[in-house]
Amino acid sequence: MAKKEEYIRKPDWLKIKLNTNENYTGLKKLMRENNLNTVCEEAKCPNIHECWAVRRTATFMILGAICTRACRFCAVKTGLPTELDTQEPERVAESVKLMNLKHAVITAVARDDLKDGGAGIFAETIRAVRRENPFTTIEVLPSDMGGVFENIETLMDARPDILNHNIETVRELTPRVRARATYDRSLELLKRAKELQPDIPTKSSIMIGLGETKEQIIQTMDDLRANNVDIMAIGQYLQPSKKHLKVQKYYHPDEFAELKEIAMTKGFSHCEAGPLVRSSYHADEQVNEASKARQAQA
Repeated sequence: MAKKEEYIRKPDWLKIKLNTNENYTGLKKLMRENNLNTVCEEAKCPNIHECWAVRRTATFMILGAICTRACRFCAVKTGLPTELDTQEPERVAESVKLMNLKHAVITAVARDDLKDGGAGIFAETIRAVRRENPFTTIEVLPSDMGGVFENIETLMDARPDILNHNIETVRELTPRVRARATYDRSLELLKRAKELQPDIPTKSSIMIGLGETKEQIIQTMDDLRANNVDIMAIGQYLQPSKKHLKVQKYYHPDEFAELKEIAMTKGFSHCEAGPLVRSSYHADEQVNEASKARQAQA
């Protein structure tokens, strides 16, 4: 009996409305035809129906579908990746064009087996998308790429419109939640990215409900701002399977609203906070200024 009580019942505000209209089915078909992966599917994102069916946006996951890390919160498959697909950047660019996206989010599995951590393919994907879609803004969400400064430089040289790297959780829980990654390495990546391209906004996300305290969440905000992070996202952790970490608390929407208010007082230019918020949730709304600037330069 006691074992069953370890699982907290999911509250009503986390119920997801399913929508499988033509946008959803068409996007799914396009991804399969082009042999592309999306973090929307692989990470079992709760917003897939809203993003695919209503907003017609998707987050591409490059460098394959197998991650070299096994973080205890993530549903993406882990193991030994296959060879590198050098044609992937062009396929992503073509898909962005077919979808007529105004904003494209590109993430990737961690590739610790690659010397550059996948930075070269990331950079080429940015350039390929931009060649085919000059008015599309591009957000990238890389791993820490082993903390190698040259890898970060390769990525930032391609000038994405937003550099997004997730801190994922508070400092105290990082060793239990993340695999190989460290809290300070993530802060260092965000700091280096801003130093390399000061005009490019940086962004980071945290999931809550893993046992952190309010004080620790606020300290994470302070740590991100101390490294000049511009945008923050705060979402509820949802256990993807029984082998992953259990949810310790479901935060009420009012608590997310309070955290958003605190974040904005800290100096973030934008903060998304809510039970279903994920790193790229409503990402298109966060780059309106970048989009306007790109069109003005044309």
